[in-house]
Amino acid sequence: MVAEKETLSVNKCPDKMPKRRTKLQAQQPLLAHQPHALVSEGFTVKAMMKNSVVKGPPTAGAFKERPTKPTAFRKFYERGDFPIALEHDSKGNKIAWKVEIEKLDYHHYLPLFFDGLCEMAFPYEFFARQGIHDMLEHGGSKILPVIPQLIIPIKNALNLRNRQVICVTLKVLQHLVVSADMVGEALVPYYRQILPIMNIFKNMNLNSGDGIDYSQQRRENVGDLIQETLGAFERYGGEEAFINIKYMVPTYESCLLN
Repeated sequence: MVAEKETLSVNKCPDKMPKRRTKLQAQQPLLAHQPHALVSEGFTVKAMMKNSVVKGPPTAGAFKERPTKPTAFRKFYERGDFPIALEHDSKGNKIAWKVEIEKLDYHHYLPLFFDGLCEMAFPYEFFARQGIHDMLEHGGSKILPVIPQLIIPIKNALNLRNRQVICVTLKVLQHLVVSADMVGEALVPYYRQILPIMNIFKNMNLNSGDGIDYSQQRRENVGDLIQETLGAFERYGGEEAFINIKYMVPTYESCLLN
C-alpha cells in the first residue's frame, strides 16, 4: 500500500519526476562575412581592387558553326527550274537529267549548284552534290570560263564551318581541279578566299589512340581531306601554286619538292 501511494504521488506531481539529461550541442562558430568577388574586365580601374576577379577574354569561336541562310539553289529547285529528277536504282539514288548535260548553260546552272553546297537537308544536298559531280564530269571546256562565278559559293560553304559541308566541298574542289585543263591554275588567284578556312581546320584530326578511325575509310576526316586538297592544288596549280598556298597555310609542306 505504501508503494502504491508513492507511485500515485509521483504521477500526480510531474515536477518530482526524474529529469532526462539532454546533450548540449556545441555551438558553431559564426562565419566571418566575406565580401562577394567583383568580376571585372581586364585593364580597368575595377581590376585593381582587392576583391575583384578579372574575367578571361571571350572565346574566339573559330570552330563554331555559322547559321545557314536560304540558298538560291533551294529556291530554284522548289520552283522546278532544274531539269532533274530523283531516280531510285538498285545501287541507291541518282539524278535523272531531263536534258543532255553537255547542252546545259554552265554559266547559269553550275554556280547555282555550287550554291547548294551549303544545304544539309535531303533532297537538296543530294541534288546539289551529285549535280556538281555530273556537270564536272561532262563539262569539259565549259568549266574554265565559269571559275570566277564559283568562288563566292565555295567560300560561303566553307565559312559555315560545318564538318559535313566542309568535307563535301573539299571533295568537290578535288574534282574541280582535275575536271578540265587550266582549272587548277585559274584557282590560284582566289586562294585568299578559299584557303583561310582550310588553315583553321588543317590539324583537326580525330585522336582515336590505338582504335580504328573509320572516317578515313569513308573520307570524312577533315584534316586528311584538307591535306589531299592542298596537294591537288599544288599539283595542278602550276609554278605559283606552292608559294600562294604557303602564304595562306604556313604549315603546309610541299608534296612535290619533298
